[in-house]
Amino acid sequence: MSTSVKAIVLSKIKYRDNDLIVSCYTQHRGLSSYLIRGAFKSKRSGTIAYYQMLSQLEIVETYKPNQSLHYIKEVKSSFVYSTLHTNVIKSSIVLFLSEVLANVLKEEEQNTLLFDYLETALQWLDSETNYANFHLLFLLKLTKHLGFYPDTKQIEVGVFNLQTGYFEPSAQHIYSISQENNSILKQLLIINFDALNSVKLNANQRQAFLNMLMQYFELHLGYFRKPRSLEIFNEVFK
Repeated sequence: MSTSVKAIVLSKIKYRDNDLIVSCYTQHRGLSSYLIRGAFKSKRSGTIAYYQMLSQLEIVETYKPNQSLHYIKEVKSSFVYSTLHTNVIKSSIVLFLSEVLANVLKEEEQNTLLFDYLETALQWLDSETNYANFHLLFLLKLTKHLGFYPDTKQIEVGVFNLQTGYFEPSAQHIYSISQENNSILKQLLIINFDALNSVKLNANQRQAFLNMLMQYFELHLGYFRKPRSLEIFNEVFK
């Protein structure tokens, strides 16, 4: 059965000599993988450009239940990025976030709210010139869709505990975060992307907070592993 769907590219690997396996997060069915036959042959090599990390696509797929790989009959961009794949810093963000997303998005079921969040956030990043803290807020808001968004009932007086996901009266646990990270977290929890410029961080603060977020993901997703690109990514933002 052929169906037209929207999809965001999470990862790709070369398969055999000329084929490509692409993993996408789709609007209608969550995670889905596709085999692109002949992607590296000269007559079709132009199609590879569609499958850059986090590209937003509209595809006509051939889907067969109970199979792990499906097929793409037609592909076009649903949104053409202006800067995401040409700006060096933004490209580094894309590489890092695509690795995180490929790691955490496992469900093969529809989640329209999550798809809309990814689509809108990436379009915001593409259009903005001040985005140094984007990845921090992006990952924090992502936890809402993954089921472990920080509980904010005691946000005014508490210290956040990474293990419990709650703000607690004092820092009495090994997973209580530092005072500086606690302050940054409180700022990020009450803003949206358009207010990111109000959060002023230097490179060391940004790196420390990102490392804390990675630990938070590890504690709440048993299968999560720190991205291989994390070290390189931190170097870019020094």
